[in-house]
Amino acid sequence: MKQNTKIAFIGGGNMAMAMASGMIGTVCQAEDILVIDINTAGHDRWLQKGVKTSSQVSTDLAQCKVWIYAVKPQNIHEAIEGSKIHLQSDTLVISIAAGLNTQSLSAWLGSQDNPWPGLVRVMPNTPALIGKGVTGLYAMASLGEKDVLLAEQILTSIGSVVRVHDESLLDAVTALSGSGPAYVFLLIESLVGGAMALGLDDKQAKKLAIETILGSAELAAVSDQEPAALRENVTSKGGTTAAALAVFEQHNFRETVKQAMQAASDRAIEMAGELGKS
Repeated sequence: MKQNTKIAFIGGGNMAMAMASGMIGTVCQAEDILVIDINTAGHDRWLQKGVKTSSQVSTDLAQCKVWIYAVKPQNIHEAIEGSKIHLQSDTLVISIAAGLNTQSLSAWLGSQDNPWPGLVRVMPNTPALIGKGVTGLYAMASLGEKDVLLAEQILTSIGSVVRVHDESLLDAVTALSGSGPAYVFLLIESLVGGAMALGLDDKQAKKLAIETILGSAELAAVSDQEPAALRENVTSKGGTTAAALAVFEQHNFRETVKQAMQAASDRAIEMAGELGKS
């Protein structure tokens, strides 16, 4: 059912565009969206969608039930300071900024003594640009369930949603799905490079690599078997796959992945400390 929830994006980059594209016709109409972006060069693509744009904050923001802060993490404090005067008692605030926790954000939106209670922090990923994203969501305990469900509905328009009840788990979400597309792209690069070294041309290698990953992911999604069992199904004793997997094991592939994800999670924690001091 189409709703007429008025939504504001503070920041109009690619992720904001991806979210808005999924929301139009599902949770709101194009004319119900307001985009505030100081970069006026990007306004045309929003206007072509029928969305309202502005280069500065105005009283129009007060009419929006949902605010989505979609600016770079290092700019969000300034964005909040310039907009929070228009917060209403029932405004739902969603932050997609990495590395900034709700303690800092809610204090900036309100004050240290009276932090803003209506806040959801989310970690989407870039496949949202084609409606195939997955988003981790954490809602402050002070937020009503109705607003949490509204946030989930908005995010479902760009893919699937995983809700966590411990904010620290968003660091794990960042390390897995937030940064994960880069890991997959690195794997594609490596498969293409390996295939070309074996004699395939770039076009052949790229198609085989991408289709293999797509098909394998879809099989894992629909199968009732665990990934380990699916791997074993492909691996014949003494065969080609076994030979390849042995090399991965020799180079501690699993441990390398764990260490990489730990590094991403640690960096998210560091960023929270650095940016939260603003």
